[in-house]
Amino acid sequence: MKHISIAALALLFAQGLAAQDTTKAAAPAAAPAAAPTVSVSVAEAVVARSVLERVPQDTGTAFPVDVGQVVLWTKVTGATAATAIHHVWFHGDTQVGDVELAVGGSPWRTWSKKTVPADWTGAWHVEVRDAAGTVLKRIDFTVGQ
Repeated sequence: MKHISIAALALLFAQGLAAQDTTKAAAPAAAPAAAPTVSVSVAEAVVARSVLERVPQDTGTAFPVDVGQVVLWTKVTGATAATAIHHVWFHGDTQVGDVELAVGGSPWRTWSKKTVPADWTGAWHVEVRDAAGTVLKRIDFTVGQ
């Protein structure tokens, strides 16, 4: 009887060691879930003198030297989660502003303002960029010409 108990113990002991075998490669860990990509597009974008009740007023592509300030009004679509866009303002080829704007849904209207000094005449443009910095749209306009 003693031999059977020893044999049973030996069998149990061997199974316990087999359960701890570390020579087998572990299964790779599951990759973390990727953050959902938010794909926005610009449905409309205009330069204006002002915005009244979320509607751009006095839109155009040429403004007088004494305009003082302009607004880029943008309507974006496609956002399925909260994200942001940027209005990056340029006078000539020099960047003069970068405004981050929250986008909370689709469609979404938002705008930024830029003060225009009287001596900053000539070509201007604004790039609408997504959160990753990709240019979605470029709007060109002039001041004082």
